[in-house]
Amino acid sequence: MDDRTFNFSHKEIYLIGFTDLQEYRRYLFLPFFVIFAFTLSANSIIMLVIVKESKLHAPMYILIWFAAALGFIQPICLLPRMLISFLFGRNMIYREECLVQMFCLHMSGCFQSTVLVGMAVDRLFAIIFPLQYHDYVNLKSSLIFCLSLFFRNLLFAVSLVSLVGPLYFCKSNVIYHCVCEHTSVVNLACGDVSKNYVAGISGFALACSDCIFVVFSYIVIFVIIARSPSGESRQKAIYTCSTHLMVLVVAMTCVVIAFVGYRVPTISKDLRVLGTLSYLLLPNCLNPVIYGIRTKEIRVQVVKYLYSKKVASY
Repeated sequence: MDDRTFNFSHKEIYLIGFTDLQEYRRYLFLPFFVIFAFTLSANSIIMLVIVKESKLHAPMYILIWFAAALGFIQPICLLPRMLISFLFGRNMIYREECLVQMFCLHMSGCFQSTVLVGMAVDRLFAIIFPLQYHDYVNLKSSLIFCLSLFFRNLLFAVSLVSLVGPLYFCKSNVIYHCVCEHTSVVNLACGDVSKNYVAGISGFALACSDCIFVVFSYIVIFVIIARSPSGESRQKAIYTCSTHLMVLVVAMTCVVIAFVGYRVPTISKDLRVLGTLSYLLLPNCLNPVIYGIRTKEIRVQVVKYLYSKKVASY
């Protein structure tokens, strides 16, 4: 390719997802704003309840707090600019801002699977070593475990964005998407982007490895539960683990929909964008509902908190 092709690189990128809807595109503001408001409020209530109630300062509830924190942060990185685009048609985003958004989205995406891994490990030790649980799951071991996964996720997200940063975007500066998703941005670049595609596939493989570990852990857990005598503790273990599995199913279903959507040419562009947005938004929206309804300790405290707020308003 002629070197003159690389004499310029677009500094501005236009995200034009759902523009095929034409004048109906602006009406997308309402459903996404409702999702945004509900996600922030639901996750903030979960976080507040866990922080305020000392009974919930256990490893499992702390992991739920982290899941709620991710559900609070990720929509803030994603939705405000998208809502402005829907309502006012302002689709331009600066290249540096696009890279920052990409980092935040992929970093928080990695932590979603990390939290699921943490929950699986917590339940695994609770079921296999019930008497030694607090010996294994203590502050020191939890910090080592969390920090190791944190640096793993940080290394991946930094590597992913670092490979995109030096690219020359000379093909086009228009992406039919609503967010700076890695593959869509890389497709704008000139030159060799094989490393970028490998990095993207590595991210999917990372999420899949976490998923496989979580599924294997819960298989072991359910085998042990099935062999144990029936009783209240057995029913509670099944109930708790099934709650975590519901969260896992929601997350991985959205990931598969997004991944497959970009690899099946017959799927329309709008459905591909919707698939990616479902992967980014639905887990954050549904997780606090699942935990709030199915985790008794959290449900009781949430009802108490909402009731106290209602009484205070009168």
